[in-house]
Amino acid sequence: MKHGIKKNKLSRCTEHRLSMLKNLSISLINHEQIVTTLPKAKALRPYVEKFITIAKNNDSLHGRRLLLSRLHNSKLVVDKLLSVLANRYQDRKGGYSRIIKFGTRKGDCAPMAVIELVDRDISAKGEIYSKNKKGSKVVTQS
Repeated sequence: MKHGIKKNKLSRCTEHRLSMLKNLSISLINHEQIVTTLPKAKALRPYVEKFITIAKNNDSLHGRRLLLSRLHNSKLVVDKLLSVLANRYQDRKGGYSRIIKFGTRKGDCAPMAVIELVDRDISAKGEIYSKNKKGSKVVTQS
């Protein structure tokens, strides 16, 4: 019996599903809003919220290493989580993301959704947190 298992498999094997969720979470943290299918958005939501909770509660080397191991060693994303998002959601106990239904995709009529971070920086839309040649962190326009 499969009691207590509520994970959506998204018709993918475990490795592919986890890799897809990691890539989607990196995109969501970078852009703070992405458009994807509704089942992927529903699967992504608890995944990203756990990362933000780790960033809030573990502002130490251990928390940084946990996030690095779970986010494909994306140092810029982890830096944004620990510096920007952890401070933004310090007073919030949960519910860091929101899913808005977006209609259907034209080709296969798949239900689409927008998943975004609550209280996101609207002026940062389309900007990517990256490093310049000198090694300092900058925000670039995509």
